Amino acid sequence: MFGNEFVRSHLKISRPSSGDIVAGISVALLALPQGLAYAELAGMPAKYGLYAAAIPSLLAAIFASSSYLQTGPVALTALLTYGALQGFAEPFSSEFIELAALLALMVGIFRLLFGVLKLGRIANLLTDSVILGFTTGAAILIIFSQLPKSLGVEGTEGGVLSSGWESICNPDQWKIGALLFSIATIIVIFGGRLLHRLFPGVLIAVVCGIAISHLISYSGPVVGELSGGFISFKFRFAWSSLIDLLVPSIIIAIVGFAEPAAIARTFSKEDKSTWNPNKEFVSQGVANIAAAISNAFPVGGSFGRSSLNKFAGAETPWAGAITGAFVLAVLPLAFLLSELPSAILGATVIGAVVKLVKPREFLKLFLNDLTQLFIAVGTLIATLLTAPRIDRGIIIGLLLSLIGFFGGRVRRRGNTKSKNGPPVAR
Repeated sequence: MFGNEFVRSHLKISRPSSGDIVAGISVALLALPQGLAYAELAGMPAKYGLYAAAIPSLLAAIFASSSYLQTGPVALTALLTYGALQGFAEPFSSEFIELAALLALMVGIFRLLFGVLKLGRIANLLTDSVILGFTTGAAILIIFSQLPKSLGVEGTEGGVLSSGWESICNPDQWKIGALLFSIATIIVIFGGRLLHRLFPGVLIAVVCGIAISHLISYSGPVVGELSGGFISFKFRFAWSSLIDLLVPSIIIAIVGFAEPAAIARTFSKEDKSTWNPNKEFVSQGVANIAAAISNAFPVGGSFGRSSLNKFAGAETPWAGAITGAFVLAVLPLAFLLSELPSAILGATVIGAVVKLVKPREFLKLFLNDLTQLFIAVGTLIATLLTAPRIDRGIIIGLLLSLIGFFGGRVRRRGNTKSKNGPPVAR
């Protein structure tokens, strides 16, 4: 009933506005290279990032309460996916792909249930301090994971942090071509934003990168063969791993919802409009089920693409549907991206997540609330130490939050007793 009522409310929109069309296509042009990059971050072949950006975005828009939220592959959820699955199968293998599809299905079912049962407030379990510590730690891990690719260093071993650090400390292994592509990408992305907030930096970096790679016969790592054609719905789920993925899927369902919830809440404050967390849970649940059927991996709301969507003139959720439809339509042309240097993808990911590292927020906590600073720093350290199983970092952060909560109550009770003073003899 809940879903049907919401679908009917959206079907009243007779047609998308011109702003929706422009915004939807603009976001799609950004989602294509980002999808490739985030798929590799999740341990999936690049083409599955395109699948994650197509039908999930299209169907999520039908149920979304926010006019600007764009759904698809995102860095944080991709890293959570990699961490949850890397112990069960070899990344990029067929077994890993089956596990990722099952994980997306489970995440989708949990989010759908949370929405239908009107449990949108469950996202409030994650305090601002836990989110700050976790997202900062995750961003650091994502950046370090992309350093070998951005610097052209191959064959690094060990964990994410150690391999990234090894890449930094061995400049003799850097490949000049990869380094130049990475530097140029960062300059185009951030320099373009200084010119105009809608400057298509990623798109320009990708198009120029492919052209240069082809002209100079670039010998460094590239995306590689991308078979043209539409999504194959011959999906298989690794049902034997259902129990193993139960806890990770619940964590991703809740943690991964924090980003789209923050996006919708932020934009609703700016426009003085309303948003419904229960409907967003349904929207994100449907999107992840669509990702599973598309043989892709868990998806979420993208702050960067949602911001672009708003600034480009989106007026209704139709923009998200147009993004998904556009990506779906150009899938047969995916082979044009095969010569894209991997260094550009690495730099694109770094450029997208570096804003999640917020030292000023830690400084504010240091000056104002040492208990919350303890929770944020503890969650940050736990996230780094538990990598790639960063979902465990969230659990530790929640435990620290509980310790801080009960510790605060004990201190307040003690302060109350001390103010009242000892009992007076009568």
